[in-house]
Amino acid sequence: MRVHRGSMAYDLGRMLEALSVLLFASLLIPFVWQEWWAIPTLICSGILPLGLGYFLTHRFEHSGDSGRLHGMMIAASGWFLVALFGSLPFFLLAWTAQLDPGFLGVPQRYTTPGTQAFGTLSVFRHPINGVFESMSGFTGTGLTMAVHENTLPRTLQWWRSFIEWVGGVGVIVLTTAILARPGSGSLTLYESEARSEKIHPSIVTTVRTIWWIFLLFTFFSILLLWLAGMPIWDSINHAMTGLATGGFSITDGSIGTYNSGIIDFTLIPIMLLGSIAFPVHYLILQGDLKNFYRDLQTRWVFIFFGAGTIVLTAVLFRQGLYQTATVSIAGVTLHGTLATLIQSFRYGLFQFVSAASCTGFQTANSLGSEWAPQAQLTVAAGMVVGAAAGSTVGGIKLIRLLTLMKGTLFRIRGVFYPSSAIRTFRLDGRALSGTEASQEFEEAAIITVLWLAFLAIAAFVLIVMLPIGPGPDAYTVENVLFEVASAQGNVGLSTGITGPWMPSLTKVLFIFNMWIGRLEIIPVLVLLRSLFVYRGVYHR
Repeated sequence: MRVHRGSMAYDLGRMLEALSVLLFASLLIPFVWQEWWAIPTLICSGILPLGLGYFLTHRFEHSGDSGRLHGMMIAASGWFLVALFGSLPFFLLAWTAQLDPGFLGVPQRYTTPGTQAFGTLSVFRHPINGVFESMSGFTGTGLTMAVHENTLPRTLQWWRSFIEWVGGVGVIVLTTAILARPGSGSLTLYESEARSEKIHPSIVTTVRTIWWIFLLFTFFSILLLWLAGMPIWDSINHAMTGLATGGFSITDGSIGTYNSGIIDFTLIPIMLLGSIAFPVHYLILQGDLKNFYRDLQTRWVFIFFGAGTIVLTAVLFRQGLYQTATVSIAGVTLHGTLATLIQSFRYGLFQFVSAASCTGFQTANSLGSEWAPQAQLTVAAGMVVGAAAGSTVGGIKLIRLLTLMKGTLFRIRGVFYPSSAIRTFRLDGRALSGTEASQEFEEAAIITVLWLAFLAIAAFVLIVMLPIGPGPDAYTVENVLFEVASAQGNVGLSTGITGPWMPSLTKVLFIFNMWIGRLEIIPVLVLLRSLFVYRGVYHR
């Protein structure tokens, strides 16, 4: 099957034009916060993708659709290009910020566990750090090169949150919404971005409805956090990254900076909103509340989150990490076992929901050093599985694990039936024939096996490259598994491995893991295979 290069170039141009719209829209931030030196930076960052996008869309305006192979390749290459051009504000702002002598982000420095010191903003003068941050943002991961996030300029804080907010729904979904393409191209691209469920028969109407739902929930989340006591600028940024299950923060200690149980529990429903599929949100907003328990994925989101919270709470309580904690409720201060249990539940609930929803907010800053290996692996399991397909989360997705479990039982039970028996496989309210069931089972198995295989490969490379074992500057195997699961699951929780002190090869590895994790591996493999193995698949 051949791929029409003109059609690919046209769609790539549309995605770059959409990126330029985001950059120009962000010009409002430096005007509000009077970061005048950031204005030419954003303009230059927007002109480059706009110019290239304009050239591609007009040069190949009359190209046709190319089908599923084209969709996968454009999704993989488009996401990479958007992350590449989206890194320009990080790189350019790191240089232009020095034009403002009053800006504190440049002179302030921090020291890593090693011997090298980095400027808070100057780390982004290295292009690979900017690409890492951009890929982490657009894929909704949240791993960061910025250790002191509170000293970043407001413009850059906004850009990090904004790209996560957009990336949570999807770059292609955004492009389809504002630059709708006639014909079957929009549907092909929509499905290539790891989405299949539609709200309306028209894919353009579907993605626009998704964005209206997302905007409504964003304003609702901002209001909730502000009422919980979070400052308005913080509320805006954390509502955007929380709902998009991205996890970027504008504080050094993520949500743990506020040390507020009210804010912790306020973020739980926001992260849950991002974990439920958009078609279910649409039906619930239409008044069909039965989907909270009737929809298979939504029902299992609550079951999985609840079970994981119980396990993690038990592990933390048994570890006794919060034995010295005191808890104040309605003016009454609690001590001892009850206080330990409440604190264990608070951290267990927040961190497991943050992990399984692939958000990546942290309230416990000692995940890598103080939490027991059992606690780290429990959180890692949540990151690997994820929540509902069709939402903003990463991971393998609950529906695939449910398909594998139900499919396995279906195959085992088939041994006890005669070969002439006609059996029906039921999944999420659908009755599937044997052939259809086999197809669903195989697709779920392929994605799961590939996901775990790349997880294992990345973990092996990291174990080889990092100091593993006892010692203050060494990491454990569970630290490595946790970090790789966080990168590939697009989560953002960290045990301290990720940072500007990482070797460049490790950064490239994590960029690749974030990329394949967001697109569920196959589109990236198709692109790489087409580029390096079958160069003859292209034609004009």
